[in-house]
Amino acid sequence: MTHTLNRRSFLKTGTLAGAATMCGLPDFELQALEAQSADAPKFQKAVPLWEKGREEEMNVTLVFYAEFDVDEDAIEGAFLRSTGSSIMRVMLGEKYVGYGPARGPHGWFRIDEWDLSKLLTKGKNFLTIEVAGYNSNSYYLLDQPSFLQAEVVDGNGKVLAATLAAREKDVVPFNALDYTKYRVQKVQRFSFQRPFIEVYKVPRVHEIEPVKLAKQPEVKYLPRRVPYPEFAVLEPTGWGKTGKVTKLEKLEHPWRDRSLVNISPQLKGYKIDELELILSDEVQALQTTFDENAEPLGIGSTYNAGDCQIVDFGANYCGFFGMEVQTEGETEIVLTFDEILDPSEDVNFLRLGTCSAIKWTLDKGAATTSLEAFEPQVGRYAKLHCLKGSFTLKKLYSREYAYPPTREASFDSADPRLTKLYKAGVLTFRENSVDAFTDCPHRERAGWLCDSFFTARSAFDLTGKTDVEQVFYENYMLPESFECLPDGMLPMCYPADHYDGVFIPNWAMWFVAELREYARRSPDQTTIKGLRKKIEKLMAFFEQYENSDGLLEKLPSWVFVEWSKANEFVQDVNYPSNMLYAYVLDTAGEMYDVPKWTEKAAKIRDKVREQSFDGEFFVDHAVRKVDGSLEILRDRSEICQYFAFFFETATPETYPELWATLLDEFGPNRIKEGGYPEVHKANAFVGNVLRLELLSQADRGSQLLDESVAYNEYMADLTGTLWENDGAYASCNHGFASHIVRVLYRDVLGIADVDAVGKKIEIRIPKVEGLEWAAGVQPVPGGAIKLRWEKKDGKIAYTLETPDGYAVSVENASGLEAI
Repeated sequence: MTHTLNRRSFLKTGTLAGAATMCGLPDFELQALEAQSADAPKFQKAVPLWEKGREEEMNVTLVFYAEFDVDEDAIEGAFLRSTGSSIMRVMLGEKYVGYGPARGPHGWFRIDEWDLSKLLTKGKNFLTIEVAGYNSNSYYLLDQPSFLQAEVVDGNGKVLAATLAAREKDVVPFNALDYTKYRVQKVQRFSFQRPFIEVYKVPRVHEIEPVKLAKQPEVKYLPRRVPYPEFAVLEPTGWGKTGKVTKLEKLEHPWRDRSLVNISPQLKGYKIDELELILSDEVQALQTTFDENAEPLGIGSTYNAGDCQIVDFGANYCGFFGMEVQTEGETEIVLTFDEILDPSEDVNFLRLGTCSAIKWTLDKGAATTSLEAFEPQVGRYAKLHCLKGSFTLKKLYSREYAYPPTREASFDSADPRLTKLYKAGVLTFRENSVDAFTDCPHRERAGWLCDSFFTARSAFDLTGKTDVEQVFYENYMLPESFECLPDGMLPMCYPADHYDGVFIPNWAMWFVAELREYARRSPDQTTIKGLRKKIEKLMAFFEQYENSDGLLEKLPSWVFVEWSKANEFVQDVNYPSNMLYAYVLDTAGEMYDVPKWTEKAAKIRDKVREQSFDGEFFVDHAVRKVDGSLEILRDRSEICQYFAFFFETATPETYPELWATLLDEFGPNRIKEGGYPEVHKANAFVGNVLRLELLSQADRGSQLLDESVAYNEYMADLTGTLWENDGAYASCNHGFASHIVRVLYRDVLGIADVDAVGKKIEIRIPKVEGLEWAAGVQPVPGGAIKLRWEKKDGKIAYTLETPDGYAVSVENASGLEAI
């Protein structure tokens, strides 16, 4: 029976030794735990607090506040130290401070330290911390009891204010208001993967009666590790269609997501009959008529009941939508948003299977009110509706929530299309790397495996760091087990609660594949050693499903190859999964010096070659017949061929004809041109990315450039970000797609390889016909690589700067004489 831990068990264990004893961890894992938490900041005065008796109640919002004095000579170096559950926003008066904390694993909480020195003023200061305690399972935030632990420390190290269990001399206690009165509690989930939407009732005067706070159990701490966002305020770049909305008297057959209709212990939320309103139904009932001749309702315009306006932010940013409005009477405002416009050039707030809408009801009385969403959302486009009353729009913005700008990194070339792809890759990376490598920053905000394999490469190339990747692995390393999953299996995304027991066995394999590359990017041996036990248990899990041929058969739960027809060929023996399994056994055997794993990998590859290759292509799967024999089916997918070469089951030398066919006759136009219709087409995630890896391996620089543009340029044009699929029917901002940055640095600029641990840099000036020059800067630990090459009179010249301490090799593969 799998050992699991309930929501309280980690919280009740206040020491690392106690946690290790409870979980039965061996000494080397305890040492890893101690190493991970040793550099966590320490609270001097603050303790965890929440409103008494409500720490496990769903969707409760409290606003903690403290007014304190600060001396002028103590402003410099002052900061707020804070952590909590689920998520919080910090304001100093009307000045934005931050949003956090960075996510950690079950029972561990990362501590933020927000700089206040540029925001404080001499004398009295008023700081508020708005905390949402969701207590709902999701792929985004953990279902853990709510609390806040926070203290303000001045530049001299003195605690000025803190969450206190009892009065302390010279320390101002935080009090709290119940903001659930104003942020409606009983609302629907945003999506299957994220907790609650936002619906507000905004009063003219807030009640100021504080709630009764109670001390919560002690918790374990981790440092934030990842950099703090800059929260740039982004204003609209254009104003789209203006229109009028009317409301249907009766909405026939409303679309209702599973997150609305399937509420249960496996998917926590409020059931339909408990909801104060169903916002998705309300907005679906709005019918829009656009007026092509109407003037846009921009800044300074007055919106009357029934007015609506589409707004363009220029690119697909992630942030907190906000506005400032002047109102007189009671007013209802709804903001919807999405990454693209639908075919009617309207905003489809349901396109992603989400309720991408926020509602504010403002009380009567004249006032200018600032409204800002609490949850980060994504959209190039927003649609502003006035449903009741009227308002004058004073300001509209999105406060960006992303990894800080990668100012040290750059790429440019003679082909502006490549520069466009680079910028789209950078934005896609930043939006998906705040505190974990997420698949997308909207529908899920989940730290997904497989996606992380590719985003981690982009992260290193753009920052020269592995900060987010270290946190990503640390989150997986620290829990002793994962509730609701089989023993040894890793969650497909994390931090997350998988109460339905669903997992993707393939994603756990990608976890190991990425770890191999992490070992070359980072000297962090603590994490690599600390993960050994989990890798051993993972291999033991897979061993249960090895058949008499040594191949994985009938893997459970959600077997995933890619978003294509290939996902229909995953049973009983799936050959792409076994190609990946062999690679992972090889990888883990090499990292942890386990020869039996590498030996098993060789046998699996032999058997896959024997069964899967039909003389022309590798087929995807075989099924077990009633008589017990294995029938190899003829289903073929493009992604299966790419898996064969990427995961080293096949090589160009062992399968030269297939290799040539893939290089010369596949690609973005194959289906249009009628080539090999029986081989099912790959998709953006992940086949098209792996195809570019094969072109890189084959040194097809010019072809790689052309196909990179064909696969990605239309995405960059439409959203400024790169997508989950090759069509705009799902996420249009997907972290893995930032991998185009790796392609441009490696295959166009020529920074072929960086071994950060071995201190080696490999430069390979590429052969890229039709491109006259390329230049860029790639950060690496200890400095940056600066490279520029240019063709002149049939020859090539290059300049190169590298940081001290690296062994550098340079190869001119351009086919031109170097000058």
